[in-house]
Amino acid sequence: MHTMFVAGQLAAAVLLGGLVAGSQALAASIEKKPFGTTPDGTAVELYTLTNGMMSVNILTYGGIVQAITVPDRDGRSGNIALGFARLDDYLTKNPYFGTITGRHANRIAKGAFTLDGQTFKLAANNGPNALHGGLAGFDKKVWKAKEIQGADGVGLELTYTSPDGEEGYPGTLNAKVTYTVTGNNELRIDYEATTDKPTIVNLTNHTYFNLAGEGAGSILDHELMLNASAFTPVDATLIPTGEIVKVAGGPMDFTIPAAIGARIRDDDPQLVFGRGYDHNWVLDKPSAGALSLAARVREPTTGRVMEVSTTEPGIQFYAGNFLDASLVGPSGRMYRQADGFCLETQHFPDSPNHPEFPSTVLKPGDTYKTTTIYRFTTDRG
Repeated sequence: MHTMFVAGQLAAAVLLGGLVAGSQALAASIEKKPFGTTPDGTAVELYTLTNGMMSVNILTYGGIVQAITVPDRDGRSGNIALGFARLDDYLTKNPYFGTITGRHANRIAKGAFTLDGQTFKLAANNGPNALHGGLAGFDKKVWKAKEIQGADGVGLELTYTSPDGEEGYPGTLNAKVTYTVTGNNELRIDYEATTDKPTIVNLTNHTYFNLAGEGAGSILDHELMLNASAFTPVDATLIPTGEIVKVAGGPMDFTIPAAIGARIRDDDPQLVFGRGYDHNWVLDKPSAGALSLAARVREPTTGRVMEVSTTEPGIQFYAGNFLDASLVGPSGRMYRQADGFCLETQHFPDSPNHPEFPSTVLKPGDTYKTTTIYRFTTDRG
């Protein structure tokens, strides 16, 4: 249940793991400021959405979540999202920090798929495979922004029209992504798309989290629960084999909360292929398309807790295995391997080439719609 907004303020106190806003109403607001220009001269804006307790920075470039600021169990606020302080870094060396990924998130084998008897070729930008929409996917577009003041929070509606044939994908796709910061300390993301020709769509957000704080070091002691009793194993190029395998008892089993680092170095072929965790889990859902709990993460030193709920059938858990100390965040600290993790809600990787997986095909007259909610609380320690 969302706390209702009245005259731009929270009408009721917000409870955050025992921290009560009490008698002081918390102001909900949106702030906009410039964040540089792209090489072609397009202005990029930074929007800050806040409910007075938590805030989220969003760029119009790539729809990037640049920062998420939430309190710890002692009420100290800090940014928990990895990113950059300057647009130039996002333009030149971003490993998808905070981006909207599309048209088709994750990998497509050998950069090709067949739809209605026609084969479409995509850029092979990840070894032999296509990744996250191509060389200039949705993560590299400047989106149009519209501020939203709603009953359940303050939001930012981003829209982008992808022309027919862009990055090899058929059909003109009208995409809309709405970020909302609610009175329940949630970041809600609603994805929507329509097309004029049959195409494929799989949108997600690629924020890297560290609940101890951006630049705080390893995430291996974070405790993770995934509401998933199976996953989709991959080959050496991280493409699903097509199998759906039970996780029970192995290093992929997070049905009972476990530290991310507890088994990440186990001698398991799947962990070898991914240099750790970089896999899709098949979510246990009450019904297809239901908005249900997918994951819960707890950071023991700060007490920060993040719960992820989604309508999607899968979630990609990535433990930052390819971070290599070559990138430096706003804190001035370098990002090393396992300094951030991603929980990307999605349809399964390479779905267009696996008819046994939930379909990512979108046809004219239909509307692609998914929702993911990241909710932030704290424990009592």
